[in-house]
Amino acid sequence: MIAERPEPPMTDAGAAPVITVALAKGALLRNSVARFAAAGLDFSSLLEADNRQLMVPSACGRARALLVRNADVPVYVAYGQAQLGVVGYDVLREHRQPVAQLVDLGFGGCRMAVAVKASSGYRRALDLPAHCRVASKFTRSAQDYFDALDLPVELIHLAGSVELGPITGISEAIVDLVATGRTLEENGLIAIEDLFHSTARLVGHPLSLRLDGGPLQAIVERIGSVGRRPVLS
Repeated sequence: MIAERPEPPMTDAGAAPVITVALAKGALLRNSVARFAAAGLDFSSLLEADNRQLMVPSACGRARALLVRNADVPVYVAYGQAQLGVVGYDVLREHRQPVAQLVDLGFGGCRMAVAVKASSGYRRALDLPAHCRVASKFTRSAQDYFDALDLPVELIHLAGSVELGPITGISEAIVDLVATGRTLEENGLIAIEDLFHSTARLVGHPLSLRLDGGPLQAIVERIGSVGRRPVLS
């Protein structure tokens, strides 16, 4: 649930409220920092090799960034501890936190796919036998997909390398993110169906956006002007 009111943004005496932004560690970070820099907020200290800080101020002092795991970005935004964040669409689809999707940023592109052993003979999802085992980190998205196909499967949640599922025989198939497909190929697997495509999204806390006096919208507009496209409601 979204809190009745967001946590009041950090302020300096006599200054405007400081905006908090949740940014994901890993593959999305460098491009996320670049997009906020284009909007006038410099979080480049997060990219320094010796940085160990998990909360850093922008160079201008008008904002601060929280460095969190990808899956935690929408949680911080949903509960109002961050007013804005950048997160993969795959996380939004899987965890379904009540955040506002504002801009499709276009980077971090990949696809959620069903994959099987190349030697299996399966070439589409409906070739899989009913009640077969499917391993995934994204069991909610996988369940929705197979339900839509009216194909009952047994989902196994794995937190690590799901490619091992078909290799070891724990599952006939996997549902996982695929970027280049190289990891699948090197492990004797092939993607046979796509569930959806995923890119990085700028998200916001709905109540903070409604109560915004202008600063948040200005940032969203600047990021949107260099981003891929606004997300249609």
